Amino acid sequence: MPRLHQGSFRALTPGILCLTLAGCWSSSDREVVVYSALDSQFSEPIFADFTAATGIDVRPKFDTESTKTVGLTEAILAERQRPRCDVFWNNEILNTLRLGREGLLDVYHSPIAEQYPEMARSPDGTWHGFAARARVLIVNTDLVPETERPRSILDLADAKWQGRAAMAKPLFGTTASHAACLFAAWGDEKAQAFFRKVKANQTQILSGNKQVALAVGAGRAAFGLTDTDDAVIELEKAAPVAIVYPDQGEGQLGTLFIPNTLAIIKGSPHAEEARRLVDYLLSPAVEAKLAAGRSAQIPLNPAVKPDPRVETPRTVKAMQVDFAAAAEKWDAAAEFLRDEFSQ
Repeated sequence: MPRLHQGSFRALTPGILCLTLAGCWSSSDREVVVYSALDSQFSEPIFADFTAATGIDVRPKFDTESTKTVGLTEAILAERQRPRCDVFWNNEILNTLRLGREGLLDVYHSPIAEQYPEMARSPDGTWHGFAARARVLIVNTDLVPETERPRSILDLADAKWQGRAAMAKPLFGTTASHAACLFAAWGDEKAQAFFRKVKANQTQILSGNKQVALAVGAGRAAFGLTDTDDAVIELEKAAPVAIVYPDQGEGQLGTLFIPNTLAIIKGSPHAEEARRLVDYLLSPAVEAKLAAGRSAQIPLNPAVKPDPRVETPRTVKAMQVDFAAAAEKWDAAAEFLRDEFSQ
């Protein structure tokens, strides 16, 4: 084979030079950008494992505790002409569906998604559900005897608990998603009346679900509405708290379970790497890791054994919800809730 002379080396075009040296195609140059609403302490170790297994670097973007799902959704909407995000890891579902309605989600039928129940799969392949959380009541056991514990989300509006209950501001995150689900289940009139009563009952409106769990654990509130991940963390810190799965009685709604969702953004810069990441995150190993971790996510893949720290839709009465209908209610519900709770 003839030698490559120095002059010939300089004459190579940048593209041919990259192929010659193989540097442009090394695994270190491959990346995927993820907008993640799941807390960095839970998602970043999984991203590190993915990089170790594939050589694909993960570039995550996070947002604040109080606005993360809405904030990241608004960023994707603002970037629609020049997408920067490859994969949206949302820790709820309704804002994912909002992006789908805007035509911003790419179609990908992950082979691993076929293992999941129908409720966790988008019919058109634009999103994938996994690793759910439940909307629960966290109760301070020093302040509330077991026989007097609240059993329903309606207790937030009960005068018995005036000024003693807490809830995250229902403009963001799973609290906003929960509100939209109630608007879909109850209708506008009943849902609006409920939230007006919650406000009139001097319920403490805090910046996020984590702050609700912390307030109850510290005794600043008798009980609050939060997610299982935040409630379990307080429980395992040995705070004086108990978890109540609400609305289990006959004729009651049942407990709302909200899945994490994955979606690939249409026109994303790294589509191949995005599909690799989605497949990886849907794997039983990742769901098992999320279930065993501090956040105690609830696995939806039947192949993954649930964590005994939390109940699942298989063990308690789950709220039957049409998430698409709730997404249709999002804008009207958000406008009402902004007027009531923006101060």
